[in-house]
Amino acid sequence: MQVLVESGPGPRDANRHTGNRAVIPVPLEGFLVPQQATGRSRTPRESSIGKLARFFPDATPVRIPVQLTLTAGGNAASESTLIEFGTSREVLFASTLPLEFADLLRMKNSDGTLNTEVCVVAVQYDHGRTAVAARFTEEVPNWIVKP
Repeated sequence: MQVLVESGPGPRDANRHTGNRAVIPVPLEGFLVPQQATGRSRTPRESSIGKLARFFPDATPVRIPVQLTLTAGGNAASESTLIEFGTSREVLFASTLPLEFADLLRMKNSDGTLNTEVCVVAVQYDHGRTAVAARFTEEVPNWIVKP
């Protein structure tokens, strides 16, 4: 291994290239790291919805705010969420609603161009968050993700 050493101006002038250069051979034999350590990765952790999206190879990242309404057993529950992935037939989002497989939801966006029913096809719990995949129960002609 060789190291390029440059002599010249001090640290305050480190970006200036005015010094002399020399290549010094550095032996690698006996080179030890004085202390081993571990640290957190600087890459962000994959979201729970991202993990669920792995099961949907055609999933495309989207960011569509919607209102979900669950009407199960006569008790209506509603929340605002964000569709984070979509395919031509499914949407993936996080939810705090008590959802189960085959639950039916009404999904609307703010301007009403998306107002359809979806059926829950997958639920994945991850670190206190619930990732949900739901399939459109009928064709949505103006859906942004096409086959």
